[in-house]
Amino acid sequence: MIDVHAHFDDARFDEDRAEALAALPAAGVTRLINSGSTHASCERALELTRQYDFIYASIGIYPHDTMELENGGMKYLREMAQQPKVVAIGEIGLDYYYDGTPKPIQQKWFHQQLELAEELKLPVVIHSRDAIRDTLEILRQHPNNTGIFHCYSGSVESLREVVELGWSISMGGVVTFKNSRVTKEVAAAVPADRLMLETDSPYLAPVPYRGKRNTSAYLPEVMAEIARLRGATPEEIERITDENACRMFKLK
Repeated sequence: MIDVHAHFDDARFDEDRAEALAALPAAGVTRLINSGSTHASCERALELTRQYDFIYASIGIYPHDTMELENGGMKYLREMAQQPKVVAIGEIGLDYYYDGTPKPIQQKWFHQQLELAEELKLPVVIHSRDAIRDTLEILRQHPNNTGIFHCYSGSVESLREVVELGWSISMGGVVTFKNSRVTKEVAAAVPADRLMLETDSPYLAPVPYRGKRNTSAYLPEVMAEIARLRGATPEEIERITDENACRMFKLK
């Protein structure tokens, strides 16, 4: 299995990071993409790629941290994004759930990071929360970009627009929650060639670990629930999502 979105650089792994990562092969996780969200977390993600053969990095600045991109911050991000084993720009996008960075500033830096991805010919990892309309409108202005909506939380109707624009989605622990009706509908409806698996570790642990620190070792729970919803076997979902991830991110 390939976890296309995790945050093992997070402080919640500081006490046992090596042990948590060492447990992944036994759980069936062969590769993971550690996603940055600030300059500091991108630096830590790059360090993990140097320490572990099976870890790759996604480099980008989260919507509410985009003020980091002022005063040379964008130049530094470009430098990091050209380092070995960087396979995507992200997570970037829009987050209207929190009353933090003003929308116009989020949108400005979303555009600029999309332009960086196009320049470097890298796929994009999108964070979109309570902002699907504006996210899709901005992506329409960047037709040469592609990538995934991580932890996709939109409707089936919005999914159709995502797919029509040439984008894919990744799904994590939320799909296992009893009250996640819409997410389960999406898992059943997404075209097979547009689906990938993630954990968003240490966040959003799946049932039966909900409320605990998440880890990529719990990815089989996500895969099993998606398989159930699609009337497939876990092995089929593993094969399909691994193929999609390798194709999208050019993983070896």
